[in-house]
Amino acid sequence: MAALSLWSDYTREDVHSIFSPLTAFTPQAGTWGLQGIVRIPEREGDWVFFVTFGQHQGDHAFDESITAEGVLSWQSQPSQRLDNKIIKTLIAHDERVNTIHLFLRSNTRANYTYLGKLGYLTHDQNREAPVYFQWQLLDWPAPQEAIDRIGLNLLEPEVAPPRVLVAGDTNTLKIVDRPKGSKSRDGVATQEFKARKSPNYAERDHKNRQLGLKGELLVLEQERRTLALAGRSDLLEKVIHVSVVEGDGAGYDIQSFFSDGNPRYIEVKTTKGNSSTPFYISPNEIAFSERHAASYSLVRVFDYDAESNIGKAFVLNGNLRESLELTPTEFRAVLSECF
Repeated sequence: MAALSLWSDYTREDVHSIFSPLTAFTPQAGTWGLQGIVRIPEREGDWVFFVTFGQHQGDHAFDESITAEGVLSWQSQPSQRLDNKIIKTLIAHDERVNTIHLFLRSNTRANYTYLGKLGYLTHDQNREAPVYFQWQLLDWPAPQEAIDRIGLNLLEPEVAPPRVLVAGDTNTLKIVDRPKGSKSRDGVATQEFKARKSPNYAERDHKNRQLGLKGELLVLEQERRTLALAGRSDLLEKVIHVSVVEGDGAGYDIQSFFSDGNPRYIEVKTTKGNSSTPFYISPNEIAFSERHAASYSLVRVFDYDAESNIGKAFVLNGNLRESLELTPTEFRAVLSECF
């Protein structure tokens, strides 16, 4: 039996032997021999995608691609609509609970290359039959050897020109009103879907300590400026960049002050993505916000441009359990005494 290995090549029969070894395989027929999307037996919500770029089905040409940042544009079968049961399942896909495995080729005579697992990003809420999806390749980036072997032409992201400050303006962080919450599985309109192709910024931000530090420095500068404008220059030297001085774990990044001299604790979360980009937050940060609700603020820096060091931000004050929808990402397990 073949074993599953990233960037390796497989026939459909190989893939079948990995995920459904107790069933029969018929070449060019049946679920595993022919279909593009296959449910893994006895595992509700787990799927295998077989994708061949450049395919046609009747008059429909599939418009599929992968960006340099690992965003897969993918379409369902031309007959499937937004109310289709499978489509609803895919829109609700949670990669922490279920798995979608991607096998891709760009030539019908070639074997499929295993590109790893997929995470839902968004879908086009207007177009159907087929339904248009964007997925994040969770094991990206692929080695150049695999990209060349498959014959992939990766789409480069559009690079916006760096933002510049207006002469005389030293405020590089624009504070805006808190945006309205939205359901992450509602999809986006066609125009945004076509322009978007944004990667999973939440996961990237979580791993990018340098990005986090830049956002904290931006907020630190803004906080000192605010105190100075409030006539509290006496407090400027008492503002502490806690995450730099003692590292993570305090439950906040910056210890500052309100204009009346009372302490203010600030946690900073930074992204290059937009204001609706999810972010990771620790149990310690949540707990600290509960204990110190009257003096706690989370500053969400978004649309951050590292080159010009400019961004926007909104502020969540108080107990974060009251303003955030929190989703567990993993569990710590110990043996139960009940057994």
